[in-house]
Amino acid sequence: MKQALKVLGLVLFMTMVSIGLIGCASDDESKQDEKPAQEQEQNQEEQGSGQDSNEAAFPVTITDDSGEEVVIEEEPERIVSVIPSATEIIFGLGLGDKVVGVTDNDNYPEEVKEIESVGGLELNVEKIISLEPDLVVADVNNGESISQLREQGIKVLVLGAQTLEETYKDILTAGKATGTTDHAEEVVASMKEDVESVKKVVQDIPEDERKTVWIEIGEELFTAGNGTFLNELVQTAGGVNIMSDQEGWPQVSEEEVIQSNPDVIFLTYASYVENAVQKVKNRDSWKDVTAIEEGQVYPLNSDITERPGPRITQGLTKIAEYLYPEKFNQE
Repeated sequence: MKQALKVLGLVLFMTMVSIGLIGCASDDESKQDEKPAQEQEQNQEEQGSGQDSNEAAFPVTITDDSGEEVVIEEEPERIVSVIPSATEIIFGLGLGDKVVGVTDNDNYPEEVKEIESVGGLELNVEKIISLEPDLVVADVNNGESISQLREQGIKVLVLGAQTLEETYKDILTAGKATGTTDHAEEVVASMKEDVESVKKVVQDIPEDERKTVWIEIGEELFTAGNGTFLNELVQTAGGVNIMSDQEGWPQVSEEEVIQSNPDVIFLTYASYVENAVQKVKNRDSWKDVTAIEEGQVYPLNSDITERPGPRITQGLTKIAEYLYPEKFNQE
């Protein structure tokens, strides 16, 4: 998710972190023959349009993650997403052709680079309104902009997942809001399969043999504690976060890390800090840390380990492969 180094950059980063198949099979022919001709024609039209066969009839009423009751009168045809995780959800539901606005921070899928931008951390509300969206998908931390848009009569669906379970819920909510319930259920089912596959591989690892992990989200030694996606992913992947006894995104001392002697080190900033992995390996005071001695320092792609969207379980799998390569047939 997002990529600024110094303390101010880390504060912005953590703000961003806190912010971002196929239809059902038809009945068999014998049942179809028993249906009135008019109903069969309606079913054929729905299948031909590519819509979900169990699409909820509009209007739909949804209580979003801001606690607001959102009534969507008709299936949205023009969607603006103001957080990368929401953009990935909307595209994951097969609605990319309906997206008319995204943010400067969006980078996946590739098509988003050709879509109109509505700002970055600071949204251009006037620009969003000018795009005449039927639906804006936002995050709980877009607070003021959400209020401004709603005051202008724009429908805003607010998401805000902080866990895997909440991510599933947000995807299903987005599916209901856009008439893609079937597709949303399939996406969630696939994600749950990813999670179960990882759990099955690591479940028999004894507690005293599980790898201990230091998660570094900045060279000033900010880390991910309890209540973060990274902590949940590391634990689900069979690892032990050495800072799981702390909440949120604490900054810790070098001595604390060295004393904890992690087996593995993950860096979330390596994509925008040159030679980040090598710099950590070259820390003289860390030379006796197990992860350094054994070369177990890895870059993590924050887009797939911190964005609460369909790819978050890919991030889980990657973490598990780094922790236990021998169990995941990795060299």
